Amino acid sequence: MTQQGLIFDLDGTLVDSLPGIAASLNRALASLELPPHSLRAVRGFIGNGARVLAARAAPERADESLVAAIEQAFKADYDLTWPQGTAAYPGVAGLLTALQSRGIPLAVLSNKPHGFTTAMVSALFPALRFAAVLGQRPGIPHKPDPAGAMEIATLLGLPPQACVVIGDSTMDIETARRAGMQAVAVSWGYHDHDALVATSPDAISDSPEALLGLLDSLCAAGPQP
Repeated sequence: MTQQGLIFDLDGTLVDSLPGIAASLNRALASLELPPHSLRAVRGFIGNGARVLAARAAPERADESLVAAIEQAFKADYDLTWPQGTAAYPGVAGLLTALQSRGIPLAVLSNKPHGFTTAMVSALFPALRFAAVLGQRPGIPHKPDPAGAMEIATLLGLPPQACVVIGDSTMDIETARRAGMQAVAVSWGYHDHDALVATSPDAISDSPEALLGLLDSLCAAGPQP
């Protein structure tokens, strides 16, 4: 099997963290005497990091100081409570274990703050060995900027074209395109299926079981020109 690296998004791809994020965000808003948001609304807020989450949750025309206060309150609460309302999607641990057994390097690239990203991966997938786990870090542009994906390719010792980005959002597909990597979308996450189709990923998978077969085929085929 041709050596390739697989770079997974976290929220909405490997883990369902929406209930925990929504609960923590609403507690943060309540602490500032601001109105809460529904689970459906918060689903549309996530994916671009904690600062954007706070900005989207803030009242219309909120100033930067209020957005910063929401972000700080959210992070403080989430740091203590994220294990509640956060779980790996059914079948994902088996998918990753099977890929690891094949000797395929695995990595995670998330727009979630780096500390939360590493803690979550360690707690939810303790038996797995990831070659790299990167979250949002100060001074490093987040997805869809390709910097993180390119950094992971370097850590894996692979050219970009030998890597596949797997995620549930159009942002993940754009990241892959900008990095010169293959792009695989998953339909079980937080983002609109029609929007995913419109980005023309190399493939779309509807379940972890189907994704295993798809990734086996991509890795067997090798890097695409």
